[in-house]
Amino acid sequence: MSSTTAAAPSAAHVSVTRPNVLSVGVIVWLSSELMFFAGLFAMYFTHRSVAGPEAWAEASSVLNFPFSATNTTILVLSSVTCQMGVFAAERFQASRTGSLLNVARWGMIEWYTLTFVMGAIFVAGQVTEYTELVEHGVTIASSSYGSVFYITTGFHALHVIGGLIAFLFVLGRAFTARRFGHLEAGSAVVTSYYWHFVDVVWIALFFIIYVLR
Repeated sequence: MSSTTAAAPSAAHVSVTRPNVLSVGVIVWLSSELMFFAGLFAMYFTHRSVAGPEAWAEASSVLNFPFSATNTTILVLSSVTCQMGVFAAERFQASRTGSLLNVARWGMIEWYTLTFVMGAIFVAGQVTEYTELVEHGVTIASSSYGSVFYITTGFHALHVIGGLIAFLFVLGRAFTARRFGHLEAGSAVVTSYYWHFVDVVWIALFFIIYVLR
């Protein structure tokens, strides 16, 4: 009797760890998005090699580097605010517990709202830059450089807009939920995966387009 009891596994020591299906799905999807942007990078360098470095440098001379650098800084800092929102979501703090001026007491809603505003400013900055380039004669049909520039940055801008829509969904879910729980926190976390991905892609695009003249 005692030998049979000893051979039986203890339920207290049996544990099954299952990956979060939503997180795994988002990571797999982001992997496909990475391949998509890799194709855009390949297109950029192919057109650049065909056009020649001198022609490419002349076409890119109209770019407003200080303005774009400022816009890039805003987007990069939005990743910081997004991650602060993740920390708040992981401790199940939906909203602030003190004054709005007391940033240390902010919850996920405040941090994600700030991230949304910064992302919207970035998109508005992109539109402003497009307007300026068109005034200088750089359009999607004007040259090979114009086509590649607008396609690469335009697709990225669409991804940023997609992230902004995701933030609205997460914020709406947090406002309407009776209790901020694992589902709401999980949505906030996977949205941050996407936002960080979009930021990293833009850093690479900024270096290739604005720095690597």
